Amino acid sequence: RVIAGKLANGRVSLEEVHRFPNGPVNMAGTRRWDVLRLWSDIQDGLTLAARKYGDSIVSVGVDTWGVDYVLLSKSGEVLGQPYNYRDPRTYGVLKHVLSQVPKAEIFAQSGVQFMEINTLYQVVAMQLQDPELMAHADRFLMMPDFFHWLLCGSRVVEFTNATTTQFLHPTNRDWSFDLLRKFNVPTHIFPEVVPPGTKLGTLRDDVIVRTGLKKIEVVAPATHDTGAAVAAVPTKNTGKANWAYISSGTWSLIGVEVQEAVLGPAALELNVTNEGGVDGTYRLLKNVMGLWLVQECRRSFERKGRKYEYAELVKLAEAAEPFRTLVDPNDHAFLSPDDMATAIQDWCRQNGEPVPETDGQLIRCCLESLAFKYRQVLKGIEDLTGENIEVIHVVGGGGKNEILNQFTA
Repeated sequence: RVIAGKLANGRVSLEEVHRFPNGPVNMAGTRRWDVLRLWSDIQDGLTLAARKYGDSIVSVGVDTWGVDYVLLSKSGEVLGQPYNYRDPRTYGVLKHVLSQVPKAEIFAQSGVQFMEINTLYQVVAMQLQDPELMAHADRFLMMPDFFHWLLCGSRVVEFTNATTTQFLHPTNRDWSFDLLRKFNVPTHIFPEVVPPGTKLGTLRDDVIVRTGLKKIEVVAPATHDTGAAVAAVPTKNTGKANWAYISSGTWSLIGVEVQEAVLGPAALELNVTNEGGVDGTYRLLKNVMGLWLVQECRRSFERKGRKYEYAELVKLAEAAEPFRTLVDPNDHAFLSPDDMATAIQDWCRQNGEPVPETDGQLIRCCLESLAFKYRQVLKGIEDLTGENIEVIHVVGGGGKNEILNQFTA
């Protein structure tokens, strides 16, 4: 989306200027991002914004999902078609990495939970499988930083997204070069890490011509979408972790805001993560698979000729029997299945759960399973911080899913 943020009388209001589809693209057995089409759509949105708001536009910035990246050559050529984090090239790489470096050492140098989609396993996979391409790389940019480069030519990485890599040090807040060298990943490609709010430069001339915008500033926001979402939670930073957030979307990110990264054996045991926030804070959280389960079930139904709007799926779920079937949303079987409905049914057969037979039973299973997973994660975070969570703020697109929010409550 291209969103206009308008500041008036101390309040920010948001207006959607342009919306466009996004998702992984299958390419010769791999999953990639079509970044050129995304860039074209972004420019279309900026053109519409320029027509509507003209000279009142003062800056532009980009936030995206975490972990994915683009490599540039010394001359500024994009190397390869950037991979999607669900690409199978990382399968087994987590196990390989842990055979080389102890889990506790990686956690101490990153503060990040162990997930095969993390950038660490992506760059190790690339170094193992395509060292020739890595040898040509001169600059590593996270996905939002790549779009900032397209906007203004900046070649830095913003802090909040850098923390999703699992190789940014949680206390000195710079790259964990020693960790990367252990996997022969070239460290010269990693640029300066800058905080949110950094002015990155002004628009390139070609972008000005294409969009009709003036020579405005490009400013790094919290470039990780969860960092941006949590910055918008309507609460005050009291220094206590007595409120939690669920950034509810394709993923559900559940956690609290803390002043310093929470490290040590208990955090490692819970497999929590410390992601960078605004004003130097950290978000102590855990990823749960989220509404990806529902989105992929919907695609499964559609392929079989049953097309539903999300509101219709909610009604089917409401009518289905409660507490019939539960799954573990974070099971690897649900990360990137060919057909989500089939994957859920197969998981239930293998784990002794009643197999969902109707579309309503499948969706209810997804939503109830998410709510129970939320409860489990929040209890672990309470134990870790010693704080009693009194309020849960739900932000993101999943905030519109009233039945899931009721289950969560």
